[in-house]
Amino acid sequence: MRAYEMSAAAGLESWKSAERPKPEPGRGQVLVRMRAASLNYRDLLICQGRYPFAINLDRLIPVSDGAGEIVALGEGVRRFRGGERVAGIFSQSWLGGAQVADTWQTALGGAIDGVLTEYRVFDEDGLVTLPDHLSFEEGATLPCAAVTAWNALYGLKPLRAGETVLTLGTGGVSIFAIQLAHAAGARVIATSSSDAKLERARALGAHDTINYRTHPDWEGEVRRLTGGVGVDHVVEVGGTGTLPRSIASTRPGGHIGLIGLLAQGEAIDPLAILGASCIVRGVAVGPREMFEDMNRSIALHAIKPVIDQVFGFDEAPAALAALAEASHVGKIVIRIG
Repeated sequence: MRAYEMSAAAGLESWKSAERPKPEPGRGQVLVRMRAASLNYRDLLICQGRYPFAINLDRLIPVSDGAGEIVALGEGVRRFRGGERVAGIFSQSWLGGAQVADTWQTALGGAIDGVLTEYRVFDEDGLVTLPDHLSFEEGATLPCAAVTAWNALYGLKPLRAGETVLTLGTGGVSIFAIQLAHAAGARVIATSSSDAKLERARALGAHDTINYRTHPDWEGEVRRLTGGVGVDHVVEVGGTGTLPRSIASTRPGGHIGLIGLLAQGEAIDPLAILGASCIVRGVAVGPREMFEDMNRSIALHAIKPVIDQVFGFDEAPAALAALAEASHVGKIVIRIG
């Protein structure tokens, strides 16, 4: 079978095409014919040697997010049947409840092989069924970006209708957050440096938008739009470069889901958090049960993931380059077969 693998962090040249034996499922395992994979900023960080968590670069198959169909069952499998359409969960050991200690040691495309391959064996517990209305390409976008957005909105202080959500940028997590929050009846304020991208955000459900190029002190604009109160939730993908402004945008008792590290900045003053009386929580994707809860909502509201570009399997390195350009809205997908 064909696969991509990497043995060194060599930037955009990290992924190398390779031939591997087709695997066979063991007891409690299923063989999945991978049909599509979706890229995350994490994949770029790993290739750049900047990923801060566990990785194993011994011929690692990259990419955490993918979807396919079950083509063979190992002995004793109970959760699935042949032919079912599935996606892998990001951390194969985190099935439910509080985050497990080995979250990063069982994360696809990092410490263990990912999904940029024609076939992959999964433990049956490490898969979820795709919503019926989604294609393989759309289903492949869910495991990391969508579950992360869902966790940020529902994992600690569940989002309620009428609350206000602030999203930063128009990458995969932020776009999913806009769609999920809009479906829940929340008011969404979206930020971007591009008016064209903000127009897309409005079409997806954002009620208000802020261009942070023309409003560099955008926390003041957030306060103005909320009548001086601040927002209930922030989906914070910028990191230290934007977190102080996110804190200043949040109402007392509000929740900031800290996800990314796109923007660099100075160390955070803890007095800012104390003064704002808000909660800043790290969000490490989420467990299988959260993925399944989210899928029910996606099916109920007929949410369709936003895909910016689709590349062929032979074009996987070009897809990685497109991710690095950061001009996309939503997700970049690789069609495997």
